[in-house]
Amino acid sequence: MRVNSPVLFVGAGPGDPDLITVAGRKALLAADLVVVAGSLVNPAIHADLKAEAKLIDSAPLALPEIVGHLIQGYRDGLAVVRLHTGDPSLYGAIHEQMALLKEAGVPYKAIPGVTSALAAAAALAMEWTIPEVTQTLILTRAAGRTPTPAGESLEALAAHRASMAIYLSAAQGAEVGRILAAAYGPSAPVALCYRVSWPDEKIVWATAATLAEALARESLDRHVLMLAGPAVEARQTGGEAPKSRLYDPDFRHIRRPGGEP
Repeated sequence: MRVNSPVLFVGAGPGDPDLITVAGRKALLAADLVVVAGSLVNPAIHADLKAEAKLIDSAPLALPEIVGHLIQGYRDGLAVVRLHTGDPSLYGAIHEQMALLKEAGVPYKAIPGVTSALAAAAALAMEWTIPEVTQTLILTRAAGRTPTPAGESLEALAAHRASMAIYLSAAQGAEVGRILAAAYGPSAPVALCYRVSWPDEKIVWATAATLAEALARESLDRHVLMLAGPAVEARQTGGEAPKSRLYDPDFRHIRRPGGEP
C-alpha cells in the first residue's frame, strides 16, 4: 500500500523555468496531481509533468474547490503539488488553504521559491542591502480591495525611507506615486518591473511624481512590481557607496588568517 505523502506547496519562482528551485522541480516531476495558479505561473514551468499527471487550473476556482482537490488527491494516495507563483509565503493565500488541510487531517509542507523582488534586483544588477546606505527591504502592497492592517499602511512604511518592493498595486498607481513622492521626494526614481524573468519582461523607469503617468503610458495594470527607496536610487544614479567591511583587508574575522576566534 502506498504511503500518502504530504501536500506540497511549491514556489514556482518569478517566471523563468530555470528559476524554480531544484526541490520544487523534483516535486513537480514526481507529482500525480498539480493544482496551479494558472493566471500567474508560466506554463513552461509545468510543461514536463508525467504523462499521467493531472493538472488543474485554480484561477476560476474558489477556496473550497481548490482545497477539495488537494484533500481528495491526498486521500487517493496521489503525490499532490499546489503550485504558486514566486514564493508561496508571499501573497499566496496559503494560510487559509493550510488551515483547511489541517482541519481535514491532511499533512502539508512548503518548498520556497524565488520572489519577484529578488528577480527584479538581479535584472537590474542591483543590491538591496548596501553598507551604510540601506540595510532594510520592505515587501508590501498598497491597500485596495484587500485592506492593510493598522500600522502597515503604505504611508507608515514609506516613512521609514527604507528600500521598498511594492507588490500587487499597479491599479493604485496614482496613490502609490503620491505616497512615494511625499516620503522620498517627487524626483525619487521608481523602477516599474513587469513580468520579471518572463520572455516579455519590461522594466520602465519613472519618478515618484510620474509613476501613474508611466503606468498608463505603458499600459501596465497587472503583474507589476514597483521598486523605490535608497537601493533603487543608488542603482539609478550610480553613486559611490561605502565598501563592505567583510572584504576590507584590515577587517579581522574568524575565517581570515590572523582573525579573532
